[in-house]
Amino acid sequence: MTDTPAPARDYRDTVFLPKTDFPMKAGLAAKEPAILERWAKLGIYDRLREQRLGRERFILHDGPPYANGDIHMGHAMNKVLKDIIVRSQSLIGKDAPYVPGWDCHGLPIEWKVEEAYRAKKLNKDDVPVDQFRAECRAYAEKWVEVQKGEFERLGVMGDWADPYLTMKYDAEATIVGELLKFAESGQLYRGAKPVMWSPVEKTALAEAEVEYEDIVSTQIDVAFEIVEAPNAPELVGAHAVIWTTTPWTIPVNQALSYGPGMHYQAFHAADGRRFLIAFDLKNEFERRTGIMLDSGDLQEITDRQILGSQLEGATARHPMHALGGFFAKPRPFLPGDFVTTDAGTGLVHMAPDHGEDDFELCKQYGIDPVFAVDGAGMYRADWAWLGGQGSVINKKFVAADGPICTDLRATGALLAASDDFKHSYPHSWRSKAKVIFRATPQWFIPMDAATSVGTQRASTSLSTNGVGDAAAPPFALNEVAGPGSSNGATLREIALDAIAATTWIPARSENRITSMVQGRPDWVISRQRAWGVPIALFVNRVTGQYLNDPAVNARIVEAFRANGADAWYADGHQALLGPDYDLADYEVVKDILDVWFDSGCTHVFTVEARYGEGTRANLYLEGSDQHRGWFQSSLLESCGTRGRAPYDAVLTHGFALDGQGRKMSKSLGNVVDPLKIIGESGADILRMWVASTDYFDDVKIGKEVLATASDSYRKLRNTFRYMLGALEGFDESERVAVSDMPELERYVLHRLGMIDTELRQAAEGYEFNRYTRMLTDFANEDLSAFFFDIRKDSLYCDAPGDVKRRAYRTVLDVLFHALVRYAAPVLCFTAEEVWQSRFPSDDSSVHYLEWPSLPSLDADDVVGAKWQEIRALRVAVTEAIEPLRREKTVRSSLEAEITVPTMLLDADALAEAFIVAKVTPGDAVTVTRTDFHKCGRCWRHLPEVTTDGELCDRCEVVVTHA
Repeated sequence: MTDTPAPARDYRDTVFLPKTDFPMKAGLAAKEPAILERWAKLGIYDRLREQRLGRERFILHDGPPYANGDIHMGHAMNKVLKDIIVRSQSLIGKDAPYVPGWDCHGLPIEWKVEEAYRAKKLNKDDVPVDQFRAECRAYAEKWVEVQKGEFERLGVMGDWADPYLTMKYDAEATIVGELLKFAESGQLYRGAKPVMWSPVEKTALAEAEVEYEDIVSTQIDVAFEIVEAPNAPELVGAHAVIWTTTPWTIPVNQALSYGPGMHYQAFHAADGRRFLIAFDLKNEFERRTGIMLDSGDLQEITDRQILGSQLEGATARHPMHALGGFFAKPRPFLPGDFVTTDAGTGLVHMAPDHGEDDFELCKQYGIDPVFAVDGAGMYRADWAWLGGQGSVINKKFVAADGPICTDLRATGALLAASDDFKHSYPHSWRSKAKVIFRATPQWFIPMDAATSVGTQRASTSLSTNGVGDAAAPPFALNEVAGPGSSNGATLREIALDAIAATTWIPARSENRITSMVQGRPDWVISRQRAWGVPIALFVNRVTGQYLNDPAVNARIVEAFRANGADAWYADGHQALLGPDYDLADYEVVKDILDVWFDSGCTHVFTVEARYGEGTRANLYLEGSDQHRGWFQSSLLESCGTRGRAPYDAVLTHGFALDGQGRKMSKSLGNVVDPLKIIGESGADILRMWVASTDYFDDVKIGKEVLATASDSYRKLRNTFRYMLGALEGFDESERVAVSDMPELERYVLHRLGMIDTELRQAAEGYEFNRYTRMLTDFANEDLSAFFFDIRKDSLYCDAPGDVKRRAYRTVLDVLFHALVRYAAPVLCFTAEEVWQSRFPSDDSSVHYLEWPSLPSLDADDVVGAKWQEIRALRVAVTEAIEPLRREKTVRSSLEAEITVPTMLLDADALAEAFIVAKVTPGDAVTVTRTDFHKCGRCWRHLPEVTTDGELCDRCEVVVTHA
């Protein structure tokens, strides 16, 4: 009978495996709200202000979102990026307050309140203004609270108890005070110019409130009979032809424009008429109209060509001249540098009511707008046959078979009309309706007026010259401008200097805002709405000048501070004027301020009000569209009142697109909802995505992108979980001095020092894509795949008092304190969870910590270079072992013996680094299966183990003395 061998002993209970309660499964969606609640109880934001009191301050001034709906992915991306920056600056050791804010006035909110009225078939204009404004305020208050909770849920830390709101009384008082600074310095005038106008919303719009979409318009060719041509009398009786894609502007035509250096010819048509067009556009004319033109022989062509300059002094008559009045006046030919032969006929019809070039050219020749189109986009009731027929943005009204084209056709002036011209056209970003250029009385801040106090621009009185000589507007339109400083520079010049003095991130964004400011027209600051800060001015009914009295202005500001902007709508204007003025002599301006002026003032009632007059924000951060929005309005407001920018640096990020790189749209069904992601996966996954993107450009987000972010998060979480387990029970008595550590530990500390420097540089440069990549690569490649992999044998199997094991745990402790800090700005919830798992406390937070202080290292560049070689060799060894794994010659690297061409360490140390049985020198990397037996505890194959399952010398000692 054969004896049955005794089963090998199970030594698992003698191995020092990591122990931790920190779960591998994150469960962020459930955990994060509890962490938020804990932070609220701690008063973490206020505590940080106390702890950082007296430190260098870093102010990221929050750009205000509109308070009108749940947050979208753009909001989430923007706020998370801001929070990462603020937290990183706090980690660096600065006092980094963050005051969130909201834009509460203006069209977006007013439009939503109006929608509710429209649903009830009510007209907003029939509602008392105080009631309507109260409803707008209540609507904004509701959404401020909703969005506040949503932003907090993202982990954004800030002064949520006291955010700034443009509708707070103090803010409204500051806004009107800033406006009055422009007024007192003469940097304000009322005039009539064509501005972007929304017939649907019945208000002027800023460029930032406009988006461009492709549409199909009606294009027409119209003939104007020439009645006078002193420099080319042969043209009398010919028809000058214009081409336009806005047929509705023909009824307000007041002139024709030509290119002075262009060549024109009066071509003969089969019906006996002659058509004057640019010579180079003959073929285009024939293609559009179907009218074939006879240019004659070569000599005749030469004889009949004229230069545009010969059209000086010529006049034509309007196609509807038979209506008399306005239409009977001759239309002069005016030279225009903007006229080209790129398209059309080489002649351009001028309607100063509806075009910037038209307005400026006509103004030079004393031709004023006629204000024929009202705020709803309809012709005035007294405007000939068109009054009240339809809106000029209505397709039927302007179509080839609409009233304008029909009547032009009846006169014989309409040569061609087709509803097929495709082009890009401005739309209101709120109503999505087409906008028009419309000359209306508006308030402007001039861009090019010299800013010396007292300087005045020439007064320009504009009258209305409608059908039947309609009356002029009930005020004199004047242009009065003056400076905020005495250097004589213009607002444009001051702003351009301020742009050059600002740091723009990325650097290319400086060119964008520079070109925008260089080319922008005067700032239209008035809106014809009800919800906002009114343009609180009194205009003299006789002179047309606004009252510029500092005492009156001071009373206005104080009234706003006590009762908000509603004070302007109360019956207290005489009290504001005081005893020196009679209200009967003054018009009370009812327009409200452009909301971009509101938001442009936020630096005053937020940054300066909280941190001292003259304080500038270190950073503004918004999407790239804000070059024409908040960045620019803040710049112009500050330059006009303070002579400099309100910020030291400006960072712009791209837009959040769907997974295929398309703009998110409800109609496409591709909207990615940040609230849904938070509810399913947690805010830290979203934060990981934001930090991992190259946010200086547009970024994609979808299932695959989020899966990548989740995978990166999981690996980093597992790194923390391993360290927590490996450090279980660690205390100071175990710590080993750096000088007593093995080379591997010194190398890892060397690598940590290098990473630390690069991470800090990335944080200070707001490069969190690089920051996050370096952090995750270090955790995955330097630690998990290398350092932890090599040292797990020492952690599991060395005696607790062994110097190598203690050195490893010492370095793990250093790594833990560094990595949890590095991760905290990005993974604010997870870093807190990690910190509390190791150092539980009712009164602590990882976010109180500052940048890690690393152990002092001697110059370890030699060690660093040496271990970089070892790591490269380790990769080659792993690759050489892999074929034997696939063939099942070896099951793990521990069963392999290798030769290497260079012995950078002694044989045992190299075997440990490569996790193999044996290393010997050779000509190249080769691999064979070892004959050594396997230790029953550490599973290493070693020469002293004579039978599989026995203990190696080290394990024998550890088990014996356990």
